[in-house]
Amino acid sequence: MSREALIEKTINNLKKLPEQKLKEVHDFAEFLISKENSELLNKEIQQLVSKSKIYAFLEEDEDIYSVEDLKEKYK
Repeated sequence: MSREALIEKTINNLKKLPEQKLKEVHDFAEFLISKENSELLNKEIQQLVSKSKIYAFLEEDEDIYSVEDLKEKYK
């Protein structure tokens, strides 16, 4: 089903809903849009940070602990 056909079918179904259910659908759509925007923003931030050299100093530090330093090992 194409995007346009899906939108048209959804609109037709929305017209059949009572007011309260229509508000629930609206709230859910707003939630989905907010979630999508948040995920997109997080992805862009991760890309920015991964390209940044701000944490390069961490790569220069030597490892001061190893597995042998553990008192207990969990599987």
